[in-house]
Amino acid sequence: MKKTSTYKTNIKCNGCIAKVTPFLHKMEGINRWWVDLESPERIMTVEWDEENENELHGLLKDAGYEAIKIS
Repeated sequence: MKKTSTYKTNIKCNGCIAKVTPFLHKMEGINRWWVDLESPERIMTVEWDEENENELHGLLKDAGYEAIKIS
């Protein structure tokens, strides 16, 4: 079952997205993800086949970023 989750992040620019991308591509279960760079909260949306928040947080941390779940 597909699920969509949103997170407030400290990903601020396209350079940050480029840095995070290889880390998130390692993760199974993510269909697609994006960050709204227009939003002051830098909202990241993740479409999952199978949600795995612990792995997501770990990969973001490895890349030097963090995410706080909104929904």
